[in-house]
This record gives sequence, structure tokens and C-alpha cells, in this order.
Amino acid sequence: MSKNCPCGRPQPYKTCCYLVHTNISKAITAEDLMRSRFVAFTKGMGDYLMSSHHSSTRPLDQKSEIVRWANSVKWSHLEIITKSKGEVLDTEGTVEFKAYFKEKGKKMCLHENSKFIRENEHWSYLGFAN
Repeated sequence: MSKNCPCGRPQPYKTCCYLVHTNISKAITAEDLMRSRFVAFTKGMGDYLMSSHHSSTRPLDQKSEIVRWANSVKWSHLEIITKSKGEVLDTEGTVEFKAYFKEKGKKMCLHENSKFIRENEHWSYLGFAN
């Protein structure tokens, strides 16, 4: 029996976020993209983190630093708090989440309300929602 995907859904990675990692258009909702980005952090997938980031805010110059940090912490789990819009027919949406991890033995939580918009026919992470 396969282990659940790190995104928190009950499917194995190969039938969950892996599908989005190999074809970003498989992220049907903003939440799907958010979950796939969390998993990409747990796996240090810098290229995916950049390609799933909106082109207007993509931090290409910070890619190696982001990957280094993502690989230096022990990721625990993702909690989706709320979401607004971001469904199949929407062009924008927000997802508030908490990503739990340990850094240098200390339990930490990244709490963010993220904005997502469609770019080139797929969901993209834009940045913090207002």
C-alpha cells in the first residue's frame, strides 16, 4: 500500500501531485496548485517552484537559495485554512494555508494567504493576497 501524497490528500504521490509536477495544467484549481507547490518544497523542486510562480513575480535570482532552505528543513504537513474562488472556471483565487516544518529542531509554521491567477492557461502563484 502506497503512502499518501505529502500534500495531505489520501492518494499516493504518483497519482496526485506528481501529475501536476509533470503537467502543470493538471492543477484544476488554485488549491491543487498550492498543494503541488508545498510538495515541491518538500522535494526541493526548484524548477517546478519557478515554473508555477507567475512570471511577473518569479524570483529566479533566489531559486538556489529557496531550494537550499527547502532542503534544510524537515517538512511535516500542509493545512488548508480557507480558500476563495480559484475554482475550475475562475481566473483568480486565494488559498490561506499553514505549512508545518522543523528548522534546526524547532517546530515552525509558515502561515500565508496566497493569491493565484491564471497565466498561459494554467494556475500560477502570484504572491501574498491583500
